[in-house]
Amino acid sequence: MTLSFSEVADILKIVDSSNCDEVILEQSGVKLVIRRGAQGETASALKGSPVGQTAVPTPSPVASSTLKNQVTPEDAEPICAPMVGTFYSRPAPDEAPFVTRGTRVSAGAPICVIEVMKLFTTLEASKDGIIEEILVEDGQLVEFDQPLFLLKSQ
Repeated sequence: MTLSFSEVADILKIVDSSNCDEVILEQSGVKLVIRRGAQGETASALKGSPVGQTAVPTPSPVASSTLKNQVTPEDAEPICAPMVGTFYSRPAPDEAPFVTRGTRVSAGAPICVIEVMKLFTTLEASKDGIIEEILVEDGQLVEFDQPLFLLKSQ
C-alpha cells in the first residue's frame, strides 16, 4: 500500500471531522495509525513498521500543556499551528518575513508557512490585529495547536 501525502491528508481530515479516537490501516506490511490523544493532539503515520509493533510517538503531555498555558499579554490571542511541521517566517529564504513584532495584519493576510513533507502551507491571520509576539524561531519544528503568534485585536 502506498499513500500519497494528499491521501493521508484526506484521511486525517475525515478522522478530524469524525468522533473516532483511532484508525488503523494495514496492508502489505505497511501500517498507518492515526490516534487521537486526550486532547485530539496526535496523528502519526508509520511506513514499513512490522504489523503488530506499536511504536506510535506521542507528544509529552507536560510539554503540550506547557505550550497551551503560556502567559499571554492582555487582549492578545494566540494563533496556533494547524499541524505538525517546520515553521518558516518568510515565503523564501532570500525574502523578508511575512510579519514581525508590531506588524498590523488584516484577516486573511499570510503570516507564516508551515512545511510538512515538502508541502508548504501558508497560515493566514484569522482577524485584523497587531502581531504582539512571535513565539517560535524560523526553522523550528512546531506541534499541532502550538501557539506561534500573539495577535492583539483591533
